[in-house]
Amino acid sequence: MKKILIIRFSSIGDIVLTTPVIRCLKKQLNAEVHYLTKSSFKGMLNNNPYVDKVHTIDKEISKELIAELKAENFDFVVDLHHNLRTLRLKNALNTPSKSFPKYNIQKWLLVNLKIDRMPKIHIVDRYMETVSTLGVVNDNEGLDYFIPENSRVNLSRLPEGQAKGYVGLVIGGQHATKMMPQTKLIEVCRNLSEPIVLLGGPEDSDRAEEIVQSVGTKVFNACGKFKLDESASLVQQANWIITHDTGLMHIAAAFKKRIVSVWGNTVPELGMYPYLADPKSKIVEIKGLSCRPCSKIGYSKCPKGHFKCMEHEVSDLMI
Repeated sequence: MKKILIIRFSSIGDIVLTTPVIRCLKKQLNAEVHYLTKSSFKGMLNNNPYVDKVHTIDKEISKELIAELKAENFDFVVDLHHNLRTLRLKNALNTPSKSFPKYNIQKWLLVNLKIDRMPKIHIVDRYMETVSTLGVVNDNEGLDYFIPENSRVNLSRLPEGQAKGYVGLVIGGQHATKMMPQTKLIEVCRNLSEPIVLLGGPEDSDRAEEIVQSVGTKVFNACGKFKLDESASLVQQANWIITHDTGLMHIAAAFKKRIVSVWGNTVPELGMYPYLADPKSKIVEIKGLSCRPCSKIGYSKCPKGHFKCMEHEVSDLMI
């Protein structure tokens, strides 16, 4: 039996995007699959039945961790993070390895010169290329997210209106330029005919409460009231999802939900759009802006000051 180490340090969405590699290694090679990530993301992988052991770091790779990993005697290392830290680790382990192509030059050309030389494949397929030399192929079953039984949310915990069905509206995001402005979120909620559950982290709770105060009880603020696995359960049970380019978007794709993904300063051409989601899903973006994409990640505010990339027509955000 081969023993294989997968490396991806962060973050929620990126780790979810690696799950086809995990599953295919386990099912096609019957491999012993280990995974190295940041300690804050360990819980996501503990729930995955295709992962045999999780190793963690906090910030830096310690000598103790290197010794721990060397003792495992891995046959192969799958580097799905591909940075200086992983290079040092692979050199220390001296084990056959493969890194996924990051296409940094192509990303730079797209962001800075608006020249699109990105390969027309999803990042999941780029991840899968790292294990092709092992004879592993993409099973095209999509992404995985496993919710432990004790984190499944009984909808009776929600207000009566939402307990009978709702739209999940993900209002958060890592960067402000990936997120719709507050006024636009309020407009979206007013135009939806179905009950709404607002999804996000504790940092989104105040903004969500402002939306509730503006729109009324057809909106329920779940931001910060549920842990990640519980929020994933609310995503799974939603009628459909409206979301920014964020981790919960990829979790929604893992559950094959109908997704309206709303794009601001980033673009789907970077290869991280919803992967094998419900065929009725759609991408909403404003094309033709000379400033877009302005970043491969995002900013705390629009560099141009106008934020035109998030002035979507509300009708475009409906299914």
